[in-house]
Amino acid sequence: MNYLSIDVGGTNLKYALISAAGQIIEKDKIKTPQDRENFLQALDQIVEQYHDQIKGLAFCAPGQIEKTTIHFGGALPFLDGLDLKRHFHELTIPIIGLNDGKAAALAENWLGSLKGEQNCAAIVLGTGVGSGIIVNGHLVAGSHYQAGELSFVNLNYHASDFNDAFVGGIGSAVEMIKRINQVVGNDDETDGLKAFQAIEDGNAAAQAILNDYCYGIATLIMDVQFVVDLDKYAIGGGISAQSKVIQGIRQAYQAIFAKYPIIQQTFQQPEIVAAKFNNDANLYGALYNLLLTVNGETLD
Repeated sequence: MNYLSIDVGGTNLKYALISAAGQIIEKDKIKTPQDRENFLQALDQIVEQYHDQIKGLAFCAPGQIEKTTIHFGGALPFLDGLDLKRHFHELTIPIIGLNDGKAAALAENWLGSLKGEQNCAAIVLGTGVGSGIIVNGHLVAGSHYQAGELSFVNLNYHASDFNDAFVGGIGSAVEMIKRINQVVGNDDETDGLKAFQAIEDGNAAAQAILNDYCYGIATLIMDVQFVVDLDKYAIGGGISAQSKVIQGIRQAYQAIFAKYPIIQQTFQQPEIVAAKFNNDANLYGALYNLLLTVNGETLD
């Protein structure tokens, strides 16, 4: 018997049959329905397809996830208040959910770039900034299951607009790609490959945008470091496959670190690496959360 892991995204609803050892037996995805009724219909069909092959159901979604209940729902506000354990009450198997950023951290800690680390974090750079923090071997949930929501860290308290003030806007990889494509004149503002090709070709304006972006992410990492003192950060999201991003964040962090002697004297520099997983990270992390919960090893 295996497990069914479901990753609820704003665009796609991904699902996979996975073994307890982390081997994906099969996986698929469908477009995420944009209303509650059709969403639940789609979910029912997925679970029905596998219900006699699984001994647990794991899921992750945007927003605040309180064990099996989704609050707010991020890009999918119609999920607010949905309790999947109650919805699937006829299933006599463990069911547990997790915020998608936290799932990415667990995936990396289980089988990825953070494997074996007791104090670490994953930062996922996408439309916003997803994240999960692990301290002393445990995922930090917080009193209201909202710990590690780095998108809401304020880097510019003088700004009145969210995108100019908070990490969710400043650290948006989608917006960074858009700015580069605008400045170099690419018709498709969402094309990340063309944006990074402009950087490879030596476009100074494109490079300046990337440098500024990396400096913002490095500042975020340093702020987190001051609070929780971690050993390693894994940077995920589609742009993490670009070596210039990881290199740029490292260099920016070192520049900030070297600028202030008091920081050098007080703190150790963490390791900053690329995440191992990309599109499947949340599927692995949701399952690992279920396995830890079944074994009584989480703070939840």
